[in-house]
Amino acid sequence: MNLTGKQRRALRALGHHLQPAVTIGKNGVVESVLEQLEENLLAQQLVKVKLLRTCPLGKEAVIDALTQRTGAALAQAVGRTLLLYRPRPESPLIGL
Repeated sequence: MNLTGKQRRALRALGHHLQPAVTIGKNGVVESVLEQLEENLLAQQLVKVKLLRTCPLGKEAVIDALTQRTGAALAQAVGRTLLLYRPRPESPLIGL
């Protein structure tokens, strides 16, 4: 899923106040992390993910793994915090 610049700006504004809902630590991107991310994406569509310093993967590797395995789009990456977006299949909360 590709987002335009205007869509990314709108999502960044909506995600500014969010707290990280998913944390990736020393185990990296494992099934439990993906399940937690899936649940949050279905419920909220816009999710902040925090990478701890103990994460064995680099930021780009984590972004690739999460976007490919969940179908979400990266709206923002600042430091070790990622903002991911995936619209709901039915009744989207966030209209872009």
